[in-house]
Amino acid sequence: MAIFLTKDSKVLVQGMTGAEGMKHTRRMLASGTEVVGGVNPRKAGRTVDFDDRTVPVFGSVREAVDATGADMTVVFVPPAFTGAAVTEAADAGIGLAVVITEGVPVHDAVAFTAYARERGTRIIGPNCPGLISPGQSNAGIIPADIAPAPGRIGLVSKSGTLTYQLMHELRDIGFSSAVGIGGDPVIGTTHIDCLAAFEADPDTELIVLIGEIGGDAEERAAAYVRERISKPVIAYIAGFTAPEGKTMGHAGAIVSGSSGTAEAKKAALEAAGVKVGSTPSETARLVREHLER
Repeated sequence: MAIFLTKDSKVLVQGMTGAEGMKHTRRMLASGTEVVGGVNPRKAGRTVDFDDRTVPVFGSVREAVDATGADMTVVFVPPAFTGAAVTEAADAGIGLAVVITEGVPVHDAVAFTAYARERGTRIIGPNCPGLISPGQSNAGIIPADIAPAPGRIGLVSKSGTLTYQLMHELRDIGFSSAVGIGGDPVIGTTHIDCLAAFEADPDTELIVLIGEIGGDAEERAAAYVRERISKPVIAYIAGFTAPEGKTMGHAGAIVSGSSGTAEAKKAALEAAGVKVGSTPSETARLVREHLER
């Protein structure tokens, strides 16, 4: 199995006809994703050729859903229009919206994540690489060739780059699903959401959690692991050498005083029985050692 995304998912791409949308739609199709349409009001009625596939362009998400039965969307639109794109998807009954866009204003993210939640639409992101269920489907910008076969590991990560590194280092074992939730201050799907989904997934044997400095998401995840997760969890926290008060990479990755430090997150996770690697490579080694036992 997998979480959130399967071979049966029918995917729209909002912003498909832009440069990034075109590039990543081609990659998604090549990895087996069932992309059923793009959305661009200015190019409605046209089609776009991607190698051996022709994908129609619709004027609205509602029109696309009615014509194709799409149940999820990947959003490649500029930050100023992201809120409207997500709202449109939620109003059309889309169940999952993967928001790749970086630089979305926090106020907008607060508004559209709340709006989508009220309408039963799960948001992944914004500012995320998306998610992949190897051998089934790939929604976003994660390179499919770094983990080509399905496996036993579930991965949830704030960092796109570290998602790629851990997937590459553990590619011989494979992943049930890997979810890049994004590192902005406001995101639609959390570590806890993914932990719960992986706990319920019979094909996930072990969970890898990647966090970073800033906020308290990892501490809350640690409490959830201690109370609700029976499967082994192994973690990595980025940012042990980050200076106080300086944003590091993601908008949410900032330490303020004693809050949000890597040391505090590591301590909370270890107190919950989670092994924490000091580097991505050591984290991969801890995963291998556990699965070999």
